[in-house]
Amino acid sequence: MLRLAGPVILAEIGWMSMGLVDTIMVSPLGPAAIGASGMSNSLFFAVAVFGMGVMLGLDALVANSYGAGRLDDCVRWLKHGVLVALIVAPTIMLIFYGALTTSGRWGLHPAVRALAQPYMAILGLGAAPLMLYATFRRYLQGIHAVRPVMVALVTANLVNVCGNWVLIFGHLGVPALGVNGSAWATVGARVYMAAFLGFAIVREHRMRGAAHVHVPFAFDAVRVRRLLALGLPAASQVTLEVGVFAAVSALAGTLDPVSLGAHQIALNIAALAFMVPLGLSSAAAVRVGYAVGTGDGHRAVHAGWTALAIGATITGTVGIAIVLAPRPLLRPFTADPQLLSIGVRLLWIAAAFQLFDGTQAVATGVLRGIGDTRTPMVVNVIGHWALGLPAGWALCFRYGRGVVGLWVGLSIGLIFVAAVLTVAWHWKSRAFVVPAMAAPAAP
Repeated sequence: MLRLAGPVILAEIGWMSMGLVDTIMVSPLGPAAIGASGMSNSLFFAVAVFGMGVMLGLDALVANSYGAGRLDDCVRWLKHGVLVALIVAPTIMLIFYGALTTSGRWGLHPAVRALAQPYMAILGLGAAPLMLYATFRRYLQGIHAVRPVMVALVTANLVNVCGNWVLIFGHLGVPALGVNGSAWATVGARVYMAAFLGFAIVREHRMRGAAHVHVPFAFDAVRVRRLLALGLPAASQVTLEVGVFAAVSALAGTLDPVSLGAHQIALNIAALAFMVPLGLSSAAAVRVGYAVGTGDGHRAVHAGWTALAIGATITGTVGIAIVLAPRPLLRPFTADPQLLSIGVRLLWIAAAFQLFDGTQAVATGVLRGIGDTRTPMVVNVIGHWALGLPAGWALCFRYGRGVVGLWVGLSIGLIFVAAVLTVAWHWKSRAFVVPAMAAPAAP
């Protein structure tokens, strides 16, 4: 499990590091710039994550075919995944730009709104490469080729850092674009990631032989329906979870710039910690799906519980570390005493929900590995949107707790989701039958 999870976790950390770099590098421009870039990225991701979530179905489907020894079938899943990604990408752009046209009515602080609108206009251009990256990544993970994914994210961070340095501050003869330069750097890094993984797949196919190289594309409606049947609920679940954090960011945007800036910094730190269980979740989906493909139900159940135990151990340790040293985590982002004061309180709340956030992420991946993406979707609706967000809104605006109240609401939702999904896996693992997941479709 750890041999597969390690590179995936490093890849997730690399993905999140891009957002951290953006926040750090725009921080000299002030709290409004931090809030505008962070909020814009959160809102874009809330839209784009649905398309990326559809590709989550490839984790289990490719791994299932790989476990059954059907390498040609893995390639067919890849090609149909690319087809779906190219259809989804324009839809994401339309939705995001539609939201941009209404941004003047969100009640944002004027200083934040002035910076966020052009930033969002640029950011939307990265939708297509992001969808291709998501497809390529899920395919590579499904065939246990995780090293290229890790290398792609590490090197993409270098591309992003250089792009930020040149475009934000105007180095190497390029005009200083300010916060908009960070948006252009992000788009460039996403194009790079898609291209890198595309070449990595070609190389992997050549290494593995003719079974991968000579598979002609033939549209298969049944295959598309299977991908969507597994991917759409997974996409809905991820969108609901990310969407609630985006909604909290939007609500924080109606507060003062200092509160919004502290929220974005603390959210970046919490999200970086979340990359460990998120990577473990992907690895768990692959390992459980692979075991299903081999017909070994006992191995599938063992892989699921092992992933949950590893996730609980790691996230519990991370939570303790955050409690012990919140200020050193905040100082790379800002020296503003007001931002630090609010940020410390938010990190204490983040430390409290680490175990639950990690558990719900890993449980979601484990369930996805046996083909269950509907349970996490339903549980997320109830936990985050029916319980957590209303509680956070009431604490923030009705009881005057500000951004701290919003974070308490997030915690309530995460605790509920983690508890219910763990119980769901307990019952499904007891009654798990391998034929519950159909064999790969015939070519």
